Amino acid sequence: MAVSTSAETSWKEPGFLHAFITLAAIIGVISVGLFVLETSLHSLILLSLMIASISAFALGYDFRAIRGAMNAGISGALTAIYIFILIGVLIAAFIQSGTLATLIYYGIEFVSPALFLPAGLLLCSLMSLATGTSWGTVGTMGVVLMGIGTTMGIPAPLVAGMVISGACFGDKMSPVSDTTNLAAMTSRVDLYSHIQSMLFTTGPAYLLALVIFSLMGLGYAENPLPAEQLFAMQEALKDTFTINGLTLLPLIVMLLLSMARVAAEPSMMVASSVAVVLAIVLQDQSLPAVLNSLYGGGTVATGLESLDALLGRGGITSMMWTLSLSLMALALGGILERCRFLRVLIQTIVIKITRASTLVATTVIACFTGNLTMGEAYISIILGGQLFSEAYDQKGVDRRVLSRSLEEGATLTTALIPWTTGGAFFASTLGVAVIEYAPWALLNWLSPVLAVVLAMVGFGLFRKGQDLQQTSPAV
Repeated sequence: MAVSTSAETSWKEPGFLHAFITLAAIIGVISVGLFVLETSLHSLILLSLMIASISAFALGYDFRAIRGAMNAGISGALTAIYIFILIGVLIAAFIQSGTLATLIYYGIEFVSPALFLPAGLLLCSLMSLATGTSWGTVGTMGVVLMGIGTTMGIPAPLVAGMVISGACFGDKMSPVSDTTNLAAMTSRVDLYSHIQSMLFTTGPAYLLALVIFSLMGLGYAENPLPAEQLFAMQEALKDTFTINGLTLLPLIVMLLLSMARVAAEPSMMVASSVAVVLAIVLQDQSLPAVLNSLYGGGTVATGLESLDALLGRGGITSMMWTLSLSLMALALGGILERCRFLRVLIQTIVIKITRASTLVATTVIACFTGNLTMGEAYISIILGGQLFSEAYDQKGVDRRVLSRSLEEGATLTTALIPWTTGGAFFASTLGVAVIEYAPWALLNWLSPVLAVVLAMVGFGLFRKGQDLQQTSPAV
């Protein structure tokens, strides 16, 4: 015990320059590695861990203390790690039960030239809410809608913007989205409280986008409908799955449990169990095949490549990339926090911030800047949460506002930047340059702007312990 106390007294708090150089080196390694050297993000985080460890060692921290800091960073997020695993299970179960197939099948019924844009927005939103992935939605349903929309004479950038708006809405609001869980985990906020908090900014932005797309869609009411392509998709789904309203039961169960404030883990497990039963009873799947798909995903052959890509994903293994990245990033954050690198930097910023609304705007801008410099929303969310958590506590602002602001600045804006992983993927998949579709990705820029504007008028700025129904400003 005496040795430990002596060691602790030898630790020094970093000066501002030391802390700034450490964080700048980490951001530099990630930025150069991603954009210049095209290196694996995991490898770059490993190098960043080494930089942080060497910097901590220079302050007097020994290996045991550094390892303890890494462990502390990970242990605080164990609940979210369990959820990451269950996300893969839930997606696979929804696919095997025919839940996703039914959403696509009935969604096609609502496609018409006049309603194409609002219906497509809703369809992509439902797909992304159910799967938790904007990439999967854009890469499957998005590609299909691009073909349908351009065939009807609707400009490709407009269709792409609609697809990305819907896909990113679901990715942001879904309890099975990795970024949603990551933001809640980094901010140490309950998952469903985080999602409810986002409704205060994303809800108005989504409704505004829906109204705009609806009005714009009226201008294409006389355009022809590619009925043959839509019919082929429905036939492929009907030949592969039993399509009826009962297959939506797992999704309904999960939504009801979420509304009842049941914890995320049992909600996902119950919904997955219902889906497994339906897969066996309705879809004539064998129990071993369904259980194996929960781990490694399943293989679905509909005869249409776009559908097979979506319906062949899921499983625990599909989450390993995100999970392993999160573990390493959390360990990095543990060092930066325990050794006070982040605290020294933030204290300098927080001293100059007098209003809660300014703190929200700073968080959103910082995450957007993180996307600009590092090209990856995951890192922007994690670093943003670690940088600003203490600042929100000091200002008496509930961390639900922090978690919401992380997603506004990071999750949504990645699609608006050509050199981010999201922007590059969306542009290459949909065949439309980011600069062309960005003005029409309404939700992606409306929501961050509204987040800052609403914060300025005090709407949704919760104090610590304040109920979500109370919206008085926290100043």
